[in-house]
Amino acid sequence: MNIAIIPARGGSKRLRNKNLINFFGKPLIYYSIIAAKRSKLFKKIIVSTDSKKIKKISEQYGAEVPFLRPKILSRDSSKAQEVVIHCIEFLKKKKFNFNYVCCIYPTAPLIQINDLKKGLSKIKKKWKYVFSACKFEKSVLRSFSLKKDKSIKFIKPELINTNTQDLDKTYYDAGQFYWSNKKNWLKKNLYLSKGTIIEINKKFVQDVDYYSDLKILKKKFQKIKKK
Repeated sequence: MNIAIIPARGGSKRLRNKNLINFFGKPLIYYSIIAAKRSKLFKKIIVSTDSKKIKKISEQYGAEVPFLRPKILSRDSSKAQEVVIHCIEFLKKKKFNFNYVCCIYPTAPLIQINDLKKGLSKIKKKWKYVFSACKFEKSVLRSFSLKKDKSIKFIKPELINTNTQDLDKTYYDAGQFYWSNKKNWLKKNLYLSKGTIIEINKKFVQDVDYYSDLKILKKKFQKIKKK
């Protein structure tokens, strides 16, 4: 039995009320809830929030909100795994039995149901942790940062003279979904467990931290819907 947990706190500093922003007539969180419902993968779809407004809207679209998340887990510094653990512990106390848990972010209207299904398929095999990721156009292994004095600090100095095409491909977290089993979510170092990715095409990936990001997201969404 599988459950989906959507972490959606009320506060957001960079993009105010991000989870409830009007996105083509629906609050942004609607798209994550509806994708989880349409996938037919989950016995329960739970939104973990500290906001009564998000609770009300989430329930209207078919998610369950059996509790309001405590303030200590609703800070800017709160981690998604902490939120998932809190929800798992709540369900355990209610004697609800389940095995696989998918954390779905509330700001992922480009999420594809088939990718969720691929993630579950992989987690049922040999993997402990499966999440959505996107490939960098070029490997970042020859990239560098700047020190306080503005001098260059290479990430991998030993690779400076290596041709780009000979470097390993590199990926970044697509910020859509994260699969693991209940037992593994409760481990401290979940992200260091034996994991793999579902590679997401960049046309389905977009961070939403600023209004400029939201504009790009809208354009991508419209292109996908036209097809």
